[in-house]
Amino acid sequence: MASTDFERIIRTLKSHANPKNVEGMARYGINPKNTLGVSIPVLRKTAKEVGRNHALALKLWGSRIHEAHILAAFVDDPEEVTEAQMEHWVLDFDSWDVCDQVCMNLFWQTGVAYNKAVEWSKSDEEFVKRAGFALMAVLAWKDKTAGDEKFEKFLPHIKRAATDERNFVKKAVNWALRQIGKRNPRLRRKAIKCAKQMVGTDFKSARWVGKDALKELEKE
Repeated sequence: MASTDFERIIRTLKSHANPKNVEGMARYGINPKNTLGVSIPVLRKTAKEVGRNHALALKLWGSRIHEAHILAAFVDDPEEVTEAQMEHWVLDFDSWDVCDQVCMNLFWQTGVAYNKAVEWSKSDEEFVKRAGFALMAVLAWKDKTAGDEKFEKFLPHIKRAATDERNFVKKAVNWALRQIGKRNPRLRRKAIKCAKQMVGTDFKSARWVGKDALKELEKE
């Protein structure tokens, strides 16, 4: 990939900069640092024009621009993603949307996704920990061929982390629990059982995670 391709894309992103969008994103808890305010549809259109390009993805990530990080996840080739790259990128996460977009569009397709979900769920770093549970949620949503046992193994980690009061962590924990429960009737029963156990604890965040999950999982 010529450096001019990268430079052209950066110019394109900057041409779509929208300070008002940045203000609105900040109200939803998105980090405004190095953020241009480019919409996701624009990023997806750009990614479609570019196609899969691992070298470009690495350069985009190195730019430190918020939207370039999301675009990097759209264009990278999961078969070329290394574990070292994943560890580098996850430590750069500084906003929930980048974390979730990278997990949804790239990391879940790697061969180490299940291992990383558990490993990162034990981290003390807020967005690394969120990435662990975001991966659990996305795998439950998108990996149609995986057996139930893979998701049952996530439940003890979900229950453990539900006591974390940090907003971006507990919401990802909740997301993971709901997605596992929506996968099939058997996992739904197990997720409901886990949620009810959370509701019965003395931890405010765990009670919230459990109650919110039950609202969805106990619907007819």
